Amino acid sequence: MFLEDDLPQNEGLEARIAAAIQPTLTAMGYEIVRVQIHGKQTPTVQVMADRADGALIGVADCEAISHAVGAVLDVDDPFSGEWNLEVSSPGIDRPLTRTKDWLRFTGHLAIAEMSIPFEGRRRFRGTILGADEASVRLRLEEGTEYALPRHDIRRAKLVLTDALIAATAADAARARGEDAPDDDADAASPYAKRN
Repeated sequence: MFLEDDLPQNEGLEARIAAAIQPTLTAMGYEIVRVQIHGKQTPTVQVMADRADGALIGVADCEAISHAVGAVLDVDDPFSGEWNLEVSSPGIDRPLTRTKDWLRFTGHLAIAEMSIPFEGRRRFRGTILGADEASVRLRLEEGTEYALPRHDIRRAKLVLTDALIAATAADAARARGEDAPDDDADAASPYAKRN
C-alpha cells in the first residue's frame, strides 16, 4: 500500500542530510519522520524516526540511531564547524510528514499550516479523512471538507486528544503482547478512531 520512497519532504541541506542518512537507517530497520536544522552558529540537526516494524521507538533505538547518523554525518561533513545532533521519537502529537502518517491516523484531529494561503486561509484544524501523494483531506469542526495540496503544507501535526492517547496506549500494550482495552480485531488500524 505504501511506496518504498514515502519520505518526508525536505529541501536544501535538510534534504541532503536525509538522503545521506536514509540508507543507513533503512538498513537498521528505521524510517525517517523528519529532519530539521535549528540554529546558525552551532546548528542542531534534529532527526525524528520511527521503527519500520511499527513498534514504539525507545531510548535504545534513539541511541543506536544517534551513533549511526553521527558516523554518517562525520563522513558527509555537511557543516564547516561544530554542530549538534538530536535524535527523538515523533511523540504522541507527532508531525505528519509522510502519506503513511496521514493514513495511519485517519479519524484523529490534526493541524496543517500552509506555506501559501489555500482558499483564503493558512491554518486548518480538522479530522483527518485520508491522504494520497498529492493531497490531504480534512473535515473542519463546522463540517467543511478540504483537500489540501501536500506540496504546500509547511508543517502539520496531530492534536493531543483523549482518543489519540487511548489509541497510543492500546498500541503500546499490543507491542508488549498485552491485551489492550477495547481491542477490536476488525479495526483496520490500531490508530483508527472508535466511535
